[in-house]
Order: sequence, then structure tokens, then C-alpha cells
Amino acid sequence: MPSPDDTETLLSLYRTMSRIRAFEDAAELASRGGLAAWGPQTDQATGGVPAQVRGPLHLSTGQEAVPAGVCAHLNPDDPITSTHRGHGHTLAKGADLTRMMMELFGKAGGFCGGRGGSMHIADFSVGMLGANGVVAASIPIAVGAAHAIRLQGRPAMATAFFGDGAINRGPFAESLNWAAAYRLPLLFVCEDNQWSATTRTDTLSAGAGAAARARAYGIEAVEVDGNDVEAVYSAAQQLVARVREHGQPALLHARTYRFKGHVSVDPAAYRDPAELARALERDPLLIARQRLTDRGTRAAATDAIEAEARAEVQAALAAAAAAPWPSVTTAFEEIQSTGAGQWL
Repeated sequence: MPSPDDTETLLSLYRTMSRIRAFEDAAELASRGGLAAWGPQTDQATGGVPAQVRGPLHLSTGQEAVPAGVCAHLNPDDPITSTHRGHGHTLAKGADLTRMMMELFGKAGGFCGGRGGSMHIADFSVGMLGANGVVAASIPIAVGAAHAIRLQGRPAMATAFFGDGAINRGPFAESLNWAAAYRLPLLFVCEDNQWSATTRTDTLSAGAGAAARARAYGIEAVEVDGNDVEAVYSAAQQLVARVREHGQPALLHARTYRFKGHVSVDPAAYRDPAELARALERDPLLIARQRLTDRGTRAAATDAIEAEARAEVQAALAAAAAAPWPSVTTAFEEIQSTGAGQWL
């Protein structure tokens, strides 16, 4: 595995972050009615275009370093679970960007046939077991996946991504206990963006946070600057290696920041503008780009990565807009039960 300060590795991580950022920017506008106006100079315009994505989205803008740095060490057969804010995790794990955009648009070509939308994207082919609209609900799913790996004796591991708000819910404590008691190959990743919906997490969380709670269960925990992709990469590299070698859980607590409101249509008026301004100065893409510049990477190289990401997303937008809607004849497929056939 390359060292975290290797320029080629950082360029690869920058490419992943750029793809996530471009996807989130476009999806945000598509949910607000600005799809046709999407472009370098008109990101804030809506152009009077009807929304292509129905309903608000939970964006991960500003948090790109966490999934990029962690998923760089995971294999396709290493399952992950995600949150309602899961676009970045899905892309970093290797899921197809166009199919994900189709899912947001509710089109038949999406991962869930247009049924799941943003909060329920899954792609088992790359080990993405699914986003989850219920806070903390995805953590025990990852525990179950890790337990299955243990019972099957497979050389794999599971990863659970969750937010800081999730640590105050029962499934987090139950999952820590189960993973520690059964020595499961599982990495817990707390993507701490400091906000639980519209409330600052530190106003309603007792104690020292996710890492301290993990240590109370005998689980190794590391805290890291979640806006520094190299720091995340390095910490994840060490923890993933230990999980694989010893077959027991670990936790990574990555402190980052959510640039957008709770959802794509939330102006976040409850947040101090000065706080946001300070956070924007530590944009993970800006930090990585400056580091690349300091190591001699020309601006043309990073510009090209960003342009490539935007072009890929633009193509995905066009494909999603042109894709067919699901057929009404499939309305009752892939559901738990159709009863006694009265709906057929």
C-alpha cells in the first residue's frame, strides 16, 4: 500500500473527492430545480427548471475526505453500510455514478429500480449493502455482515459508516458490545459533522464522544481530522490492517463538517454564518489541492481532475433525464408480500 504522503495516492484520493463533490453539487440543483443551469458559473442558479429529483436530499458536501480515505483500503467483497447521507460512501466504494443518479431521479435503471431513491441506495456488486433513512439503523446491519464473515471464515471485513447523532441511539451501544464480545472483523466509522439535523451534537451528547464510548467496550479507537484526506487515509490504513490481522473491531472517529443544511432545501439559518465561513476555509478539497501544489503538482492536473468529474456527472444527468420510468407492471415486484394475489 502506498504511503499516505505519496503524490499519486493523493491524486487518486483527490479524484474520488472531486467525483463526490461534483455529484452532490449536481444532485442538489436537480432537487431544487436547477438541472439545466448546472455549470461552472451558474451553480447557484435554478433557471426556472422543474426539479428532476423529487424530495430533499441529504448531502455529504464537505465530508468527502472520510469515505475517500476509508474506502481506499476496502475490497469489493468488504461490505459497508451507510446512512441517510450516503452518496459519498456509495461512490467511494465503487458504485456506478450514472446508475446512482438514475436512482435519485426515480428511473428504472437505478440500483433499486427507482424505488429506493437517495436514502436507500444499495449496490451489492461492490459491497454496498445500503444507505438507511433511520439514524443508527445501519450499524447493526454491518455487525450482522461482520458476524456472517466470521462464521463463513472469509478473508473480508465490514465497515459501518454513521454520524455523530447516531452515537446517542441504542443500536450504537448494542453494536459495540456485540462486535467486541464476538471479536468481529468490523470497522466503525463515525463521520462526525457536528450537527444532528438542526441541533449541534455537542449540546446533547454527554462524555468525550464516539472514541471514548468504543474504548469503554475494549475497542481500539483513533480520532482524526476528517477534513484531511491523508490523515483519514493513514488512520484507516492502520485500523483496517489491524481488523484484518486480528479479526476484531476498531473505531475511527473522523471530525469533519457539513457544508450544507440538513437537507438540500434547508438554508441552515440556525447556524452561525461565521462558523460556516471558518469551516469553508478547511474544505477537504482545498486542503488536498494545496498539498498537491506544495509537492509540485501543476494546477492543470488538478483542474483536469475536477473537469473530468464534472463531465462525468453531466453525462450522468443527461442519461438519468432520458432514462425510462419504471413500468407500472412492476409496481408490486420486490416487495415483502402481495397478499393472496388480490393486487395482481
